[in-house]
Amino acid sequence: MVALLMSIMIFFLLLNFPMFITMIIAPLAVLIRYFPNINPLLAIQQIVAGIQAYVLLAVPMFIFAADIMCAGQTSKRLLDFVETFVGHIHGGMAITTAATCTLFGAISGSTQATVVAIGKPMRNRLLDSGYRDEDTIALIISSAIIALLIPPSISMIMYCVVTGASVGDLFIAGVIPGLLMLLFFAVYNYFDAKRKGIPRTKKLTWGERVKAVKDAIAPLGFPVIIFAGIYSGFFSPTEAAAIAVLYAAILELLLFKTIKLKDLANIALSTAIVTSAVFILVAAGQLFSWAISYAKIPQLLTTALLGVNPSVIKILAMVTIFFFVGCMFVDSIVVIIILTPIFYPLAVKAGIHPIHLGIIVTLQAAIGSISPPFGCNIFTACAVFDRPFLKVIKKLPAYLIMLVMISVLIIVFPQLSLALI
Repeated sequence: MVALLMSIMIFFLLLNFPMFITMIIAPLAVLIRYFPNINPLLAIQQIVAGIQAYVLLAVPMFIFAADIMCAGQTSKRLLDFVETFVGHIHGGMAITTAATCTLFGAISGSTQATVVAIGKPMRNRLLDSGYRDEDTIALIISSAIIALLIPPSISMIMYCVVTGASVGDLFIAGVIPGLLMLLFFAVYNYFDAKRKGIPRTKKLTWGERVKAVKDAIAPLGFPVIIFAGIYSGFFSPTEAAAIAVLYAAILELLLFKTIKLKDLANIALSTAIVTSAVFILVAAGQLFSWAISYAKIPQLLTTALLGVNPSVIKILAMVTIFFFVGCMFVDSIVVIIILTPIFYPLAVKAGIHPIHLGIIVTLQAAIGSISPPFGCNIFTACAVFDRPFLKVIKKLPAYLIMLVMISVLIIVFPQLSLALI
């Protein structure tokens, strides 16, 4: 069964079929071949059921909120705010980039949106401050992946749809790992800038800082509202997404006046296109997950790979490797939909907390998005900055090493992901 499933998937991918077609045909072929008496209508029911989860309503709304802010002034105000406080220290502009990506990630939940919103204005500032282009691009795309760990996160929502875990708990659990990534990047860039002798910017006065704080108060309300609301139980993650859209519209339409009401139609269209692609994958993934579970393929694979009674460390190490490698080649949403049903039952049986597993899965999705050959952030940077592939990936190894170290820390110390829930 496993050989047939993999052969069909590889065959259709080599023929350049869309991923959702591959995810539908491969499991259907397994069911028809090995379970001919099964009712075909069940497959249709599973496809429809895949997009019926209430929590999926949060996906288009978070994307819509991010698109509104990308078209407005939110990212610039956040950049100015962070730069006034840390821009003058060694590596200050690089630290500003990483910190602003973290703040914007707490608004958008999308790495690509963060690359565009923060990367485009910040790249010129970094180059003007004496940073080399390859260092700048590597910093931007690496810092952007913090958006997957800091709530809200679309990858976290996908994991919870597949497993039934609490979206609110997983959102909150991502805060410490996300801040840990920011700390690693900040320390690295501090010493790297000091070693390379990159000039520091002028230290701003407290008057200038107060002005920057005033300008940034409204954008900083996003993470405060989302995190505090979910943590306190005042509203659900889905309701938080709706509030994020309303808040973004109020800021950019009424307060900053950077977009007009008529612009919302084009922004909504862009959101609809992205959302449609995500939901098609989710629907196909539901059929895939149901089919392989019915055929007991996860049990076959995990037994073959891990043995009968694997240790917790062995399971988490295997999860890390498989998700990391998978996300190097395929979009993280696809990898989460395909691999999570395989490893999740075994991990829970071994006593691994579903939220801890979710953080590890999300972290690997983040790392995979900047890993050659097909990390999505790499190609986003190639398009946004008009730079060749090899130039974009040249300085990524240092960040990948740091991310591997963070993965090891979270595996060994589960409380890094469980302390806040």
